[in-house]
Amino acid sequence: MKVLLIDDEEELISTLAERLSFRGIEADWVTTGEEAMKKVAAQCYDLAVVDIRMPKMSGLELKKIMAEKCPRLKFIFMTGHGSEDDYKEGTAEAGAAYYLVKPVTIELLIEKINEALREKEASHEQ
Repeated sequence: MKVLLIDDEEELISTLAERLSFRGIEADWVTTGEEAMKKVAAQCYDLAVVDIRMPKMSGLELKKIMAEKCPRLKFIFMTGHGSEDDYKEGTAEAGAAYYLVKPVTIELLIEKINEALREKEASHEQ
């Protein structure tokens, strides 16, 4: 399993990547949409965890671009602004089923990663 974490808060995203690696989940991280596009151009990931509000490019815009490069890529959105309900409509339009409100606990993140990957495997088997 290969995960890409994208958030403009470097300390948060690097810590999440480190904690995931301690639990056997290989995670790369970047702090901009541009860096994320370069990573996805070089390789396809199983899952991307994307901050919704970032400078220059929103997580929803980034999702559309990344999904073109890797159509089977699953997404989990995070936000530190507002509540989960504030983003459900927009992220549903973008085709994302998972939303987390910051601060995100590592346990909840791992639970959502596992759910998204199980869904991916089930859809791949069909």
